[in-house]
Amino acid sequence: MSTWPVIQASSSEASQRTSRVTRAHRPPAPFWHPGRVSEEFEEFEAERPKMFGLAYRMLGSAGEAEDVVQDAYLRWSGAERASIVTPGAWLAKVVTNLCLNRLSAARATRERYVGFWLPEPAPTGALGPLESAEQRDAVSMAFMLLLERLTPAERAVFVLREAFSYGYREIADVLDLSEANCRQLYGRARRRVGEAPRFDAPGEQRRRIVEGFLTAATSGDLAGLERLLAEDVVSWADGGGRVKAALRPVTGRERVVRYLAGVAVKFGEGVEFGRADLNGQEAIIAWREGELVAVFVFEVSGGLIAGVRTVLNPEKLSHLRGLTGS
Repeated sequence: MSTWPVIQASSSEASQRTSRVTRAHRPPAPFWHPGRVSEEFEEFEAERPKMFGLAYRMLGSAGEAEDVVQDAYLRWSGAERASIVTPGAWLAKVVTNLCLNRLSAARATRERYVGFWLPEPAPTGALGPLESAEQRDAVSMAFMLLLERLTPAERAVFVLREAFSYGYREIADVLDLSEANCRQLYGRARRRVGEAPRFDAPGEQRRRIVEGFLTAATSGDLAGLERLLAEDVVSWADGGGRVKAALRPVTGRERVVRYLAGVAVKFGEGVEFGRADLNGQEAIIAWREGELVAVFVFEVSGGLIAGVRTVLNPEKLSHLRGLTGS
């Protein structure tokens, strides 16, 4: 097995980058007139985290979720105020319907996607309160991929019910459906999705494992890297046809190590690494000369890395540029 090239970064620079990466991300603010922060704007901002979290779970794209929030603001700013009784419910309905309109086109695009499609990684802090391990698992890339099995209507019902604890009457109001229909849609969605994948490592253990991975990778310690991987570990990569990446999952400890070593060779020297908290999981980002080039999201179970999802498609990394300080 070939030796993994050593990729070095200044410790002080890496520390600064890491601190920037781990901050909670906040989507860009909508358009408004400077010096005219109105009550309407403040009401909208209070709902912004919930709207972004809803749109991201519906679409699997942070960039599109931000676009939906901006579109919702345009509708909000032009709406007749007297017709809006409950701002949160009104905005949830607008965001959900905007997402439903996008999902049909998105499915057609994904059918033509080159290689393996992964959701865009999203900063955990942008996805709303995630106080339990179950809530963090439910925004993992693995779970976001399970949501792709659902029809747009099933996904809307499931997300509103599971992530935001909406009652069936509330969901029916959002989707203009009957409560009975919403119950049926939820039941079908629950059967299709099944149980959320469980990544049972406590937070501190996950951090140590990912730090160990980063140390082994950047020092060329392939043996140390192997010790951190489960025997049946799986690696998925998303280059979107824009960046060379494995078109199929790579399985097994030795094959994954060889594949990741090849990725490191492709990057070459001058690449820096930092840690991040993305999709409720520990992650590593890689950048060169201020440009983000890869995100590695890790699934840890049984004290070992069970899955590695690598996003290389530059279109899926553009919304994270601010987190790297570039």
